[in-house]
Amino acid sequence: MQVDFNSDMGESFGAWTIGDGVDNELMAFISSANVATGFHAGDPGTMRRTIEQAKQLGVAIGAHPGFRDLVGFGRRHINAAPQELVDDMLYQLGALRELARVQGVALQHLKPHGALYMHLARDEAAARLLVENLQRLEPELLLYCMPGSVICKIAQELGQPVIREFYADRDYDL
Repeated sequence: MQVDFNSDMGESFGAWTIGDGVDNELMAFISSANVATGFHAGDPGTMRRTIEQAKQLGVAIGAHPGFRDLVGFGRRHINAAPQELVDDMLYQLGALRELARVQGVALQHLKPHGALYMHLARDEAAARLLVENLQRLEPELLLYCMPGSVICKIAQELGQPVIREFYADRDYDL
């Protein structure tokens, strides 16, 4: 068994700074980073700088797409049809993938953020549509999810590789 020390990164955007340099200090201690992709946090410049630092330190990166919720930091549930949610996630994935590709870095994983992560843990239609699209676009891309969640079961059923994760302070009743 391997242990992956994973952290959310690159959550500043525009004039708003989150963490005041904590990303820079923390990056040296993790093995993978979830890079905010602009809808809940992050912006293109922050994404680029986060990728540069991860590359320098040998930290794997993944897309961290969220609901369209900059004001609520992606923690508020947004009602949307499964296709709209998946379109938004693919848009964010593509943005990070291209910024990484310019630097010769491949994405290792995708980990939805906040309320979107919890939505996909329960919503079969959205979870299935996302995994089906990943199978067409990035069949080797690791998908971070909670064990026993709907998205984890669907990913395993369809052959998308998963990383089962946990939070020490989270309730896992789905």
